[in-house]
Amino acid sequence: MSRFTAGVTLVTAHDPDSGARGEDVGMTATAFMSVSLDPPLVLVSVRNGSRMDDLLAEQPLWAVSLLSESQRHIAGRFAMKGRLSDRLLFQDIPHTRGTASGAPLIGGALAVVECRTEQRVEAGDHTLVIGRVLAVGLPSADGSPLAYFRGRYRHLA
Repeated sequence: MSRFTAGVTLVTAHDPDSGARGEDVGMTATAFMSVSLDPPLVLVSVRNGSRMDDLLAEQPLWAVSLLSESQRHIAGRFAMKGRLSDRLLFQDIPHTRGTASGAPLIGGALAVVECRTEQRVEAGDHTLVIGRVLAVGLPSADGSPLAYFRGRYRHLA
């Protein structure tokens, strides 16, 4: 599957039950796709037992930021295993809070999609989370997508 080129996204959600003001959680994902235009549905694959999987089992609102190639450092930061607190991960990354989801939306992303979970499907060691699109935005008018191929981030010529 490493020979399939994929776009890189950042899936985010807000955990209102973590700490005094809640905590933002993020995860890099390449397994993201449009499912339906009517109704508007998207799908993301989340590793079972991950923090994001646990949160999305309880919190139905989340967002996806489609990253540009200039945001490679963001993808790398949220893909790290054994990382520090999620609060520190968002500390110096420009973002706004989604009005429909409450989730962080990454500034400068090619597009942002806010969702509400419609269905969760167990599939091996991952869960496929299907979300109804509540709102979309285009934070950056230009830029090239961040691509992932054969285990590395790639530049599209």
